[in-house]
Order: sequence, then structure tokens, then C-alpha cells
Amino acid sequence: MRQPPAPSRREFLSRTAAVGALGFPTIVPARVFGAAAPSNLIQVAQIGCGRIARGSEFPGVFRRSDLARFTAVCDLDTVRLEDAKSLVESTYGRKVGKDQFTGVKTYRDYREVLADKSIDAVCISTPDHWHAQPAMEAALAGKDIYLQKPASLTIAEGRQMADVVKRSGRIFQQGSQQRSEFQFRYACELIRNGRLGRITEIYIGLPEDPGGDDEPEMPVPGNLNYDMWLGSTPKVYYTEKRVHPQAAEPRARYNRPGWLRCEQFGAGMITGWGAHHIDTAHVAMGTEHSGPIEALATAEFPKKGLWDVHGPYHVRMQYANGVTMYLSEKYPTGLKFIGEEGWLWVTRGKYQLSDSAAGKPRSTVLDASNLNILRNGIKDNEPHLHASPENDHHLDWLTAIRNRTQPVAPVEDGHRSCSACLVAHASMKLGRAVKWDPGKEQFGDAEANRMLAREQRAPYGTAHVLAKLSKG
Repeated sequence: MRQPPAPSRREFLSRTAAVGALGFPTIVPARVFGAAAPSNLIQVAQIGCGRIARGSEFPGVFRRSDLARFTAVCDLDTVRLEDAKSLVESTYGRKVGKDQFTGVKTYRDYREVLADKSIDAVCISTPDHWHAQPAMEAALAGKDIYLQKPASLTIAEGRQMADVVKRSGRIFQQGSQQRSEFQFRYACELIRNGRLGRITEIYIGLPEDPGGDDEPEMPVPGNLNYDMWLGSTPKVYYTEKRVHPQAAEPRARYNRPGWLRCEQFGAGMITGWGAHHIDTAHVAMGTEHSGPIEALATAEFPKKGLWDVHGPYHVRMQYANGVTMYLSEKYPTGLKFIGEEGWLWVTRGKYQLSDSAAGKPRSTVLDASNLNILRNGIKDNEPHLHASPENDHHLDWLTAIRNRTQPVAPVEDGHRSCSACLVAHASMKLGRAVKWDPGKEQFGDAEANRMLAREQRAPYGTAHVLAKLSKG
């Protein structure tokens, strides 16, 4: 929906004082309310400086040097850490001049970032198994948070994270950037305003991952803190294709990492891309704080090799509103909504409305059974969704920090999109249908409920954070 007006500073401070009474910090740097001078900018730290950070978070924040600056970078790999330092310093040297930028601090341990009181906000672009814990700790340290999707490795830790972040009162943006892209927002507005009538089916196409070979044990590189990289997951031998490239050529160091194809660290494409497209479906249906009630999935899993996430798959999920959602790698990548009065298709790319009747091709990123569905737009008196300024997801986050308002992809929404993916994954693994209660966030049987959480290796994990919090 439309953003509420920003509270006054007095109103905001009174709200955060109430949060502080619950035992959470109320760190609100004065610079958040100041002008766009170097000393008044939002001070941002980047946690995790790999492929996604370089393709998303670094350029996203660089674009708005009038609002925010990276002042610290953190990575467990010192080679990546030095690459990130060089990138930030060279970029700001060009954009704002050396007299306006004095350099960037480097950290190997994100906990030192969170202890740095000069830092207002963090971007967390780590592997999936390192999402929920640092997000929780960042909230407890009084930092605003941009967290890459999916929200968590398991449903249980996602719920723990969402609860802590909400109670802390920090600004949280999930990296579900489709919410900020025009064609996805417009498609969802059209559907929620009844342009297709009642929605009956949704077809979602996602990519798939191939399997791989067995990989030999290798010495741990001296530049990598491998034990901490494994985090709460089991201790296993190091091999490069389990983690990320250690290439000499800089660009090759940021090729797609192997951990994406290891179930120890994530669920594969069902969460990798599913967290985007299922999220869009939830917005279109108005089920952002709910989820499916049943899932039936089949999937092929590699029988050998290091990479063991799912391959080809087919998922059918039922929602309480009567919508049946289908997901498969055989469908085109995107979403097709089927309603009683037509269909609508949306995917990534540059949107431009076209007119096939005039001999021009239809748009490949937004199409409908009748182009009038797209042409007629949304009336002023009809419900509108939150529109990110300039359709920019990072700018939306920075604006929310400055105004202390909710961004387009808050934490509960991110958790629910991820949990729907993990419900489908549970059915894949069990090879049968599962019942899901989105209110209780429980499956309908004990075997499936054992998949809500994974054992966490000490001293890492969300349970470790909560245990420390309970001890004061």
C-alpha cells in the first residue's frame, strides 16, 4: 500500500524509547536526520563481498552517494576483502573526490562491524546459511539491515530472525528487488484490483541446477577463515567447489560459487529463484503474511557428486483462497496468472507497452490476454502498492532509513516467501504431499516437522543468539 507519512523526530524517538524498554538498543545516529553532507550520510558496512555484493549491493548504494556511503567492508576471505576495499575507494574517489572520502575500514569478523558505533546500517550478502544469524545480531546492535534473499536456511531460524528484527524496530529490507521493479508492481496492482477476476492458477518457471562430480579434499587457503565460513552447518572437508572460486584473475574470482549447489548451505533453485517469484505471487494474492496449506512436489536429486541440490522438479501448492500454484523448470522463467477473466504474464527485463494490433510485438516482460488490461492502468481511487522511488530497491531502503518508514520488502514478508519455498522443498525431500498450517507454521505430521530446523554447530547459529539474549 502507499507509504504512511514519516513520523516526526520526536515521534520516532518516543517509539524507539518504547522499544528500548523491552531490552533492545535505541541507537539512532544524529546523521540519519541531517543533510547530505559527508558527516551526515548514512554510514553503511558491506558484510560479504562476493558475487552478489558486487552485482547488487555495491552498485545499489554507490548510486546514492548523496544519501549513504560505504565506510566499512567485511569478508572471511582476505582476497575478497582487499578487492572490496579497492572497489569502494576507487569508486568514491571518482564520484565524490578524495577530499570527500577518507577511506574504508576492513573487517574479517562481522561481529566487529556490529560493534562499530559509527556504522548505521549493514548490507548482508553472505551465503544462505549465513543470513538469519547476522541479521538478528545486526538488529540487536541497532543497525538497519539490507539482507539478500532467501531470508533463511530453515523455517525455524527465519521465524526467529523475523521476530527479533520486528521487536528491535530496525529498518529491514529483504533483497526481493522484484518488488521495486515497475512491471512486477504493476502486475500485482492489476491483479489485486480484479482485472483478471478471481485468480485460479499461477504458473511459475524457475531455473534448475545441474549436478557435479566428486571433488577431492584440498588445503584450506590461508586467506579464508573456513571454520567460520561453515558457520552453524556441519564441519566438512574443504574443496574449492564447495565454497567460491580462488582464481588469480580478479573477474574469475566472482563466478557463480559452488555452495549454491550444496544442500548444506541452501535448498537450490526452489529458494534461490523461488524466493523472488513466490514473493511476487504472494503480493499479487495479498498473502504476504501467509503461505500455502498443502504442497505436493517431485524432484530429481543427484545420486553422486559434491553438488546435491535438486535438479528437475514439479511442485503443486494449494492456498486457502483456492489458488493452485505450479512451479517447474519446464515453464518459462517468470509468472503466469490465470483468472476467470483472462491471464497475465510477467518476468524480468525492460518493460515497454506495445500493441500487437498495430503490428508491433507484445512486450516480452509483461503481457496479458487482452492488452486493455495493461493499457487502462490503476485509477487514483483504487488500491495502490508501495512504489519504490525511481523503482530502485536500494534507494527505497535508504529512504526508509532516512524517514523511519517501512520499506517495500519488510522482514515478515521475506520470511513468508522463503518459508513457502521451504514447504515445497520439504515435499521434494519426503517424496509425498505435506499439509502446512501457515498460522502455526507447522506441518501436519511429525516427520515433516523435523524438517523445520537443522542442528546448529556451536558456537554459531540463531539458537546461540537467542540463548545469549535470554541471559541478558
